[in-house]
Amino acid sequence: MSIEALKDALPEYAKDLKLNLSSLAGEALLTEQQRAGTFIACALASRERSVTSAIFSEFASKLSPEALTAARAAASIMAMNNIYYRFTHLSSAPDYKTLPARLRMNVIGKPGVDKVDFELWCLAVSAINGCGVCIDSHEKILRDGGLSAEQIQAAVRIAATVHAIAATLDGEAHSADLAINAVAA
Repeated sequence: MSIEALKDALPEYAKDLKLNLSSLAGEALLTEQQRAGTFIACALASRERSVTSAIFSEFASKLSPEALTAARAAASIMAMNNIYYRFTHLSSAPDYKTLPARLRMNVIGKPGVDKVDFELWCLAVSAINGCGVCIDSHEKILRDGGLSAEQIQAAVRIAATVHAIAATLDGEAHSADLAINAVAA
């Protein structure tokens, strides 16, 4: 599936998502690697097959094999970290905040690509997964690494749009299933 096919799959009420996807696909505030890796990591975090397929079709070829692996690794490691650190933040018991995580996270120290790019992808996935602790941590590293608020915002805009497209298509699939079941009943 292509990006154009993905946009065509969206219902008319989601026209804003189509427009956002078109403009963000060429977002000039980010390097090609930052933009493509953000789309890939966010597609994986979206967990929606057609979104992942279309975004991989559009952006995977714009990344080196190492960068593609790193974008995948960002989605993977943040799927774990966002749950863990969101728990430590939301739990009212203070001792969880002081306990060592004791979870392997080696890829964060050696992602195989520029550290800033990897951190940007981790931040975008953290925005999708709703982990404030991880958002704050990655945002600080990005600022210290020289990225502007506008560049960071661009990655989060990609995350928001990719997630919204996935949610819309997933919702449409479920409503179609409900309509089929209602007719069959």
